[in-house]
Amino acid sequence: MLAAERHAAILAALDGRPVVRVTELAGKLGVSEMTVRRDIDALQAAGSVHRIHGGAARAGVLAAAEPGFPANARRQAAQKRAIARAAAQLVLPGMTISVTGGTTTVQLVDHLAQIEGLTVVTNSLPAADRLHRLTAGGRGPSVLLTGGERSPSEALVGPLATASIRTLNVDLCFMGVHGVDVDAGITTPNLAEAETNRAFADGCGHLVVLADSTKFGVVSLARIAGLEETSCLITETLPAEPGFARHTLVTTPETIKDARKALT
Repeated sequence: MLAAERHAAILAALDGRPVVRVTELAGKLGVSEMTVRRDIDALQAAGSVHRIHGGAARAGVLAAAEPGFPANARRQAAQKRAIARAAAQLVLPGMTISVTGGTTTVQLVDHLAQIEGLTVVTNSLPAADRLHRLTAGGRGPSVLLTGGERSPSEALVGPLATASIRTLNVDLCFMGVHGVDVDAGITTPNLAEAETNRAFADGCGHLVVLADSTKFGVVSLARIAGLEETSCLITETLPAEPGFARHTLVTTPETIKDARKALT
């Protein structure tokens, strides 16, 4: 097969899909993975695709924009509430947990107010504010808010936030993300937020990612962690891609019960 024919086949494989894997293309085209990578480099130089970790994304698909908290809060609202309810069932009295910025993670704090002896570390301004209002009587979780610079997602990020987070250890980290991909991992368009969230991931016993199904296959600019570093991914619909299977927890009572045993 000529290079031009391979290039056309790669573009055809991306028709209707956000990303395609190098391994998949090598099998379909009957060539080495190295050849496929060179083809992707050539297509990227021509502006036809974006090269990502382990594959290629359609031009214009690579998620570099950060819509902001108000815009994101309106999307998939019912799914986010269901994910948050499921995530809350993993939290036990006396735990220390961290909650990162995001419109799904902020839904989680509504379920934390009555859990005894809980300590919550967060860089999310809306989450901290909501917890304060829910526990205005002086009862409820102890809340530690990091310092840092405010991001479009209403999270405190940057060197000050990262430095404070790296001094702490927590049982569970509940992380909101912009994109989740089998090869590219957990990503965000904000470089400072990626560094801060990496610190959250490094300082927890278990990393729990909260992501509705619209986040699957999305690859943003900055990588936070590999999917294999997560203890579980809580979502409302099981992703079709096989690589997600062992990480994914659909919001049903049976899977929540199993995950709770595994994480405690």
